[in-house]
Amino acid sequence: MIIGICGGSGSGKTTLLRRLCNEYRSLNPSVFSLDNYYLPIEMQQKDSNGIVNFDLPSALDRNKIIEDLNSLISGSPIKVKEYNFNSPPHINNYIDIDPSDLIIVEGLFLFYYSEIKRHLDMSVYVTVDSDVQLKRRINRDQSQRGYSIDDIIYQWENHVNPCHSQYIEPYKNDADYFFRNDSNAENDFLNLKRNIDILMKKKKVHKESIR
Repeated sequence: MIIGICGGSGSGKTTLLRRLCNEYRSLNPSVFSLDNYYLPIEMQQKDSNGIVNFDLPSALDRNKIIEDLNSLISGSPIKVKEYNFNSPPHINNYIDIDPSDLIIVEGLFLFYYSEIKRHLDMSVYVTVDSDVQLKRRINRDQSQRGYSIDDIIYQWENHVNPCHSQYIEPYKNDADYFFRNDSNAENDFLNLKRNIDILMKKKKVHKESIR
C-alpha cells in the first residue's frame, strides 16, 4: 500500500509522516521523501534577480525519483543520497530504503508529478493557515540554514507562494483526504487512520494490532 503526503512548505508533512510511521511501525514502513532528490545548485534555475529558486518542480531530479520509486514498489531496495541543505557538495551520506508492505511518499510536488500520483492508494493533502507556515519557515531557515529574515521573506514572496499557487494548490482537490494541521489535527489523524485501516483490509495488508 502506498500513501502520499503533499502540502505546502511548513504545512506539517514531515510531522504527519513520522506519526504514521510510528502508528504502523509493525510494518516497518518505507519512507520515500522527495527532498532527497534536489539537483546540484549549479543546475538550479535562478529568478530575475539571480537568486536560486528551489521551489520549482524542475529543482528535483524527476527521472531519478520515478526510477527509485518504481524499484521500491517492485520490491527492490534502493540507496538514496540523504538531503542536507548545509552539507558541502562533496559530502555524500547515503541511506538504504528497504521495500515494505507500506510505502509512505512525501513531498511538495507529489500530485504534480503524474507518474507518482498514479501509484498512490491514498493521497493526503496537509493544510494549515499560511501565517503558521511562514512562522515555521522562518524558524527552520534561521536555525538550520542561517538565512536572514530578509532572505526568508524574499523567498516566501517570490518563490514559495508562486510555487504553491501554480504547482501545489491546484491539485489539492485530487487528494483522497484533507488533513487540517491545526486544532483539528487530532481528530483528523484518527479519521485518517480509520480510512487507512479500511483500505488496508481491502488490500489485505497485514499488520500487528497496535495498542
